[in-house]
Formats: sequence, C-alpha cells, structure tokens
Amino acid sequence: METQPNNPLHGVKLATILEELTDKYSWEELANQININCFKSNPSIKSSLKFLRRTPWAREKVEKLYLHSIKK
Repeated sequence: METQPNNPLHGVKLATILEELTDKYSWEELANQININCFKSNPSIKSSLKFLRRTPWAREKVEKLYLHSIKK
C-alpha cells in the first residue's frame, strides 16, 4: 500500500470534509464561496455527497476550501 505523507487529504472522508465545512460555514455561505446547486437548492449532506462524488471539478473546489479553512 502506498502512503501519501504530503497529502493533507489522505484518509479524510468526503463526508467528514462536508460536515466540518457546514459546521464552520452555513449552507448559504458555502453556496456563495462555491457556486454549485447542491449548496443552493435544498442542501443536505446526503445530496451534496452524491453530487460531489460524481463531479470531480466540484469536489476539487470543496477540497480546496477545506484545505484553506484548516490552514487558518
């Protein structure tokens, strides 16, 4: 098994990322920072996870926001 010592996202589940972001920001703030409908229209962790798992560009934006938020 390959280890990824320089990858801060290694071992962090997408669900955990979303939970931490929604604890820090409201859904409305998330929608303002990342313009995707799963944060705007009837948002939930479950629906957002489904969308982000199928949409690599959106997942990348969420991961970047998460990395930015944990650096502070």
